Amino acid sequence: MKAVKYLFSLWAGVLVYTSLSFVFGPMGLSAYRQLKNEQTKQKVNIDFLKQTNKELENTMNSLIYDSETLTVLARAQGYASPEERFIRIVGLGGGGQIKNYAGEVLSSPEPGFIADKTLRIIGLCAGLSIFICLAFHELLKRGVRKAPPRA
Repeated sequence: MKAVKYLFSLWAGVLVYTSLSFVFGPMGLSAYRQLKNEQTKQKVNIDFLKQTNKELENTMNSLIYDSETLTVLARAQGYASPEERFIRIVGLGGGGQIKNYAGEVLSSPEPGFIADKTLRIIGLCAGLSIFICLAFHELLKRGVRKAPPRA
């Protein structure tokens, strides 16, 4: 019967380790939730980049196939054809106003978790603590039984 008590401490240590690993470990629920949030962010960014790519492709096609669009864009950048004359007033802008935004790169941070070695140490400490408590309890029981009666 005593062995069962001490095996309980071993079982409890394994239970603590398993529970903590399941929640806080490298492949636990916490890391999984962080990765799912990151996946959602990346999907939103991919959708935005697809839309931006589509707009840039439309702009490129307009510049390639429509000379009017090319002329308007060139004038907005401050260029003119050899036959044209225009007056540029300093301070009113004109050059470099069109900016194309191609999106941004999102880097994924490593998910936060507790190292497996740390979780093993915590499980071991929990098991040893229970073992010590059970052993101390057993010693106290034996001490009470052997104590002489007081008169």
